[in-house]
Amino acid sequence: MILIKLAYKSLLNRRGSAFLTLFTIAISVMLLLSIERVRVDAKSSFSNTISGTDLIVGARTGDIQLLLSSVFRIGHTNNGVSWQSYQYIKQQRGVAWTIPLSLGDSHKGHAVLGTNTDYFSHYKYGKKQTLAFSEGTAFSHLNEVVIGSEIAISLGYALGDEIIISHGMGNTSFHHHDDNPFTVIGILNATGTPVDKTLHVPLAAIELMHGVGHSEHEHEHEHEHEHEQHENLTGEPKQITAFLMGFDSPLYTLQVRRNINQYKPEALLAIMPGVTLRELWEMLSIVEKILLLFSSIVVLVSLLGMLTTLLASLSQRRRELAILRSVGARPWHLFSLISIESLLITLLGCILGCGLFYGLMSVAAGFLQSHAGISITIAMLSDYELGLISAIMAAGFIVGLIPATRAYFYSLADGMSIKI
Repeated sequence: MILIKLAYKSLLNRRGSAFLTLFTIAISVMLLLSIERVRVDAKSSFSNTISGTDLIVGARTGDIQLLLSSVFRIGHTNNGVSWQSYQYIKQQRGVAWTIPLSLGDSHKGHAVLGTNTDYFSHYKYGKKQTLAFSEGTAFSHLNEVVIGSEIAISLGYALGDEIIISHGMGNTSFHHHDDNPFTVIGILNATGTPVDKTLHVPLAAIELMHGVGHSEHEHEHEHEHEHEQHENLTGEPKQITAFLMGFDSPLYTLQVRRNINQYKPEALLAIMPGVTLRELWEMLSIVEKILLLFSSIVVLVSLLGMLTTLLASLSQRRRELAILRSVGARPWHLFSLISIESLLITLLGCILGCGLFYGLMSVAAGFLQSHAGISITIAMLSDYELGLISAIMAAGFIVGLIPATRAYFYSLADGMSIKI
């Protein structure tokens, strides 16, 4: 107890250098815990890019390819799903809801998604969070479009602006639908998912743009057809890219999935998005390893900084230690004193680092959710995170043994002698 009080007063006497060392450790602890929490929650959020959806159904292709095209708007499928098959499958027992998806058009490099109003009711992301509007409402007419938050910000669109959609994905557009401008009727809240970069139009509008030729007679017929369907958004496309499914009970998921994969009228594939997202994350595990490596380097640098500070202060304290020896302190007393000081610095640094960690997470949680799609969990430290803190404490103690050992071997004559 006496040594602890002595170590504490010694740190107060050298509070300038001690605080800098303590703050360095606190910053490293904050970064370590933040990186670890972001790493874990990023994995969880990635797996929840789409949530509450039991199956994604599309033309038979690879699981990941279907996921990338339907959820992340990356790549495309060569075939689609016929409207007849979609209608037949949605009527199966246990199906609670379906959302048809039609892709293939774009606007200035951003994907255009044809769907219906069920999309805004049943599509969920993160931890089963529903889509919400920052401005406006869902489309109710054929010539209306709902845009994601990132499109509104990057392209400067507001409610009432007109948008021209082009045929073809990405920045390469083969035909501009200049005769079918869309009016922005709604802007979605930021989700941090591909929804932010997507333009949503009625499914019937996609059919109208692609279902007729470009002769003058057909052009007039198209507008007559559009006027007829203006209020109720009806219109059945011949084909859709994919569709999402939700069931009344999880018990139906595997049964319906098996039936779809064995569906004989056409080659279809049904995937469970949660399972496929985890498989995709495993392919991207290099990112996880880089984050772990970065965390380790941060902690190592902070501990080396503490070692450097302790060794530098030890050289300045040789006279102080010699005086302690002269009043009866044993070598092991000096050894214990330096060890306790390093342990106190590490302990206080970890406590301050945890406080900074929670402060940072509280401030950054909203930003990470809206811009990166990472839903941060602000909760008590997990067992693994507590293990990391314990490992830092142990490492700090071990690092403190180096200057403590040097202090142990300092002799009284070495400390009291005057060197010229």
